[in-house]
Amino acid sequence: MKKTGARILLAVALLCGAAPAAMAASGPKEADSRTREMNSRLPSTLLADDRQESEFSLRGLIAADPAVDIRSKDGKPVFDTRPYGFLAADSSNPDTVPPALWRHARRNAVQGLFKVTDGIYQVRGYDITNLTFIEGKTGYIAVDPLMSVETARAALELLRRHLPVKPVVAVIYTHSHVDHWGGVQGIVDAADVAAGKVRIIAPAGLAREAVSENLLAGNAMARRSAYMFGGLLPKGPKGQVDAGIGKAASGGTVSFIPPTEEIASPLQEMTIDGVRFVFQQTPGTEAPVEMNFHLPELKALCMAENVSASLHNLLTPRGAQVRDARAWSRFIDEAIDLFAGGTEVLFTTHHWPRWGREVITDYLKKQRDLYRYIHDQTVRLMNRGYTPAECAEMIVLPASLAAEWYTRDFYGTVHFNVKAVYQRYLGWFDGNPANLQPLPPEDAARKYLQYMGGSASVLARAREDLRRGEYRWVVQALNHVIFAEPDNQDARELQADALEQLGYQSESAVWRNFYLSGAMELRSGVRRDAPLQQAGGDVIRTVPLGTFFDLLAVRLNGPKAEGKRIAVNWIFSNPEERYAVTLENGVLNHKRDRLHPDPDATVYLSREVFNAIAAKQATFLGRILAGDIRVEGRTLKFVEMMSCLDELDPWFNIITP
Repeated sequence: MKKTGARILLAVALLCGAAPAAMAASGPKEADSRTREMNSRLPSTLLADDRQESEFSLRGLIAADPAVDIRSKDGKPVFDTRPYGFLAADSSNPDTVPPALWRHARRNAVQGLFKVTDGIYQVRGYDITNLTFIEGKTGYIAVDPLMSVETARAALELLRRHLPVKPVVAVIYTHSHVDHWGGVQGIVDAADVAAGKVRIIAPAGLAREAVSENLLAGNAMARRSAYMFGGLLPKGPKGQVDAGIGKAASGGTVSFIPPTEEIASPLQEMTIDGVRFVFQQTPGTEAPVEMNFHLPELKALCMAENVSASLHNLLTPRGAQVRDARAWSRFIDEAIDLFAGGTEVLFTTHHWPRWGREVITDYLKKQRDLYRYIHDQTVRLMNRGYTPAECAEMIVLPASLAAEWYTRDFYGTVHFNVKAVYQRYLGWFDGNPANLQPLPPEDAARKYLQYMGGSASVLARAREDLRRGEYRWVVQALNHVIFAEPDNQDARELQADALEQLGYQSESAVWRNFYLSGAMELRSGVRRDAPLQQAGGDVIRTVPLGTFFDLLAVRLNGPKAEGKRIAVNWIFSNPEERYAVTLENGVLNHKRDRLHPDPDATVYLSREVFNAIAAKQATFLGRILAGDIRVEGRTLKFVEMMSCLDELDPWFNIITP
């Protein structure tokens, strides 16, 4: 139970400034001749002229620090841009990075305080997200206060060094992802919110989604996030260069203040500190709850994260519920009809703004059609009987979309999104009965090796295929060798070489990070000493107790619990809540406001003590011994129940069995 809270908000699990794992003698290698040739030019489908993107990324810059090095109170790194010095304006495109990604990564490296238009300012490059400030009559209205308290505080300090010092009188959360609210207590005080001095405004349901979307599967998502964002990769041309929607995620203190007001209607007007807002709810798009807003007097439109300077993810590779591409496209289209005619500047919560009504309208239309094309063409091929893998290989964007820099695969990819659309409608199964119950990876790998003549034969052929540039097949074939013989160092080195070239060739920062993280762990093993980002106490306090019991239920080791029947009453104080928890049939069930008439044990504790345990500030046994928790009845039965819970390993293997 003591590790329950540690997985609450690990959307991005690793500290941005964590030192990379020690590399083995066979560290990152050079790009081979095929990779060098591929990375010597832009894709033929892409417009070579990216002046507009570059100009927009720099426009309105008021001030920038030479380097951003944000640390916690005890000196631990939270967000550090200094390792990205290799992206300087006078640097040349290396052989190990596709030129389109290189330019995108350099634009994402621009940081500082920017003027978007009169009355609207952004701090960019202080986290993976932008923090926007809108001037009101008496103070600033802050939009999406980053992921960490430390980065949000630094962003506010930058604003106050160059603009009039005014209080933050309202905060808007555009959607439920942690990088859009986790830093809120760096810019406002919870006591001021409670006193009515600061308004917190969000789409209806955000508080629920903010703590639930990544909760039950949080341990798996956290581990995969290490691959997706490249948190342990060295920064550099052979390592992590970008995260697609920003440089990297911060690794500081995650805070939360629940909304004081919710946007409940599909279209809702509100005046905040004298500024008129028109909110458009867009549920089920980039997040379960999300909203855009228009500022009619300022002729400005905030599209939250529903549009960006890249194709987004319909299914994030770290893992999440599949997003609705059709709804995503429809809400962008609705925004065009509602707001485009009265908009002269468009800004978002990642990347840079866009200016000019015609530019904005064209951009919105192409973003709309980007998601609709992927959706419609996947469903068309799906209905013709093609499988997810076949659909993903067949679908390419039309020239009119592929030519734009802001539709490229810098974050999401067409290939992955096609599979996401298929999964949303038909699930993972492709309909082929051969795939109903395939052997698990390790068992299948051993049989594959037998059929393929043993690992030595596979390695010999893989070396030839690697020389021919057949990297995808080499990775696929050697995966069987590694899962059958995980200690086969020759296979690990060879697969790492193939993964590395795939990473160097990938235009998607996310795919690059996955490939290179896999290569690093094949060569060096899993780094288990890296720090994990923890949820703050105020986040823990917002999680309903019933949700914590759901977390205990998914940690229950069913085979270990088989044959056991244990009934425990949990009685909480401050506030008072009661739960009847039952272990039977290998399942842990709970009922609120109910008590077992004849329990095996009854546990008495305060919510404050429970929160401390959930936040890993205390242990259950320690608080029992300290007298903060009282157990009546058959204490050993309670201990027996708790002993059936698995301890989660945040560093489970991915690239190896």
